[in-house]
Amino acid sequence: MPNSSRRKLISRIMMGLTTSSAIFVIVILFLILAYILAGGLRYLSFDFLINTPKPVGEPHSGIANGIVGSTIMVGFASIIGIPVGILAGLYLAESEHHKMVGVVRFFIDSLIGIPSILIGVFAWTVFVHPMGHFSGFAGGMALAIMMTPIIARTTEEMIRLVPMELREAALALGAPRWRVSIGVVLRTSASGIATGCMLAIARVAGETAPLLFTALGYDFINTNLNKQMGSLTAQIYYYAGSPYEDWHAMAWSATLVLISVIFFLNIAVKLVVRNRHA
Repeated sequence: MPNSSRRKLISRIMMGLTTSSAIFVIVILFLILAYILAGGLRYLSFDFLINTPKPVGEPHSGIANGIVGSTIMVGFASIIGIPVGILAGLYLAESEHHKMVGVVRFFIDSLIGIPSILIGVFAWTVFVHPMGHFSGFAGGMALAIMMTPIIARTTEEMIRLVPMELREAALALGAPRWRVSIGVVLRTSASGIATGCMLAIARVAGETAPLLFTALGYDFINTNLNKQMGSLTAQIYYYAGSPYEDWHAMAWSATLVLISVIFFLNIAVKLVVRNRHA
């Protein structure tokens, strides 16, 4: 077989494999979403979103405590994790020849691979035990620890895609190095960095184990970070592990709410980034 024909055959085979893999992933995703939708619509209502949990058998039970708690803790984690992660990624990408870059990258990669339950144990040891009680603050810090390395590595990879000519042009105009990094490099890679931040937020928003060791859970609405705080994932965990069929259905509805929030957050970020660059 001629070399050109062999290359074409291999190209077609690989294209078929990649297309089949993409279709397989999409089909699995839609099956999961359809299963969650079918199970979650049973208890989904306005009362379910604005009420707190009630004892088994009582009507109008809800997950408002989990929605408020998750929003506060994920927001608190984002305030800490996003700036630290972006600056760490900027350092890794812009200081390639610095002797500490390899060490920092190694620790960041190691932190990404640590199981979330171990981060929960660490947060309990550092924050919960010295404070003497569970708190939303400890939960937010645990989520921030998980979020930061993901954002750092994503930011590094996005900054590496910025052409070197842009840096050289800004430096040639007399701009200092720090201004080039922040005003040119970060602005150019803002779309990719924003996507990485959303991936990190989506990752920590679905975590349960760290919050069980830190915020624990709370059946009432609480906005004080220094006290126990409910979360949507912990509520799903408790409902799914209960022996009551009604609570199982409520767990599916809470899961649908969580998936919907993450989905709309991703859409909102995409629209903001697109309008900014339009």
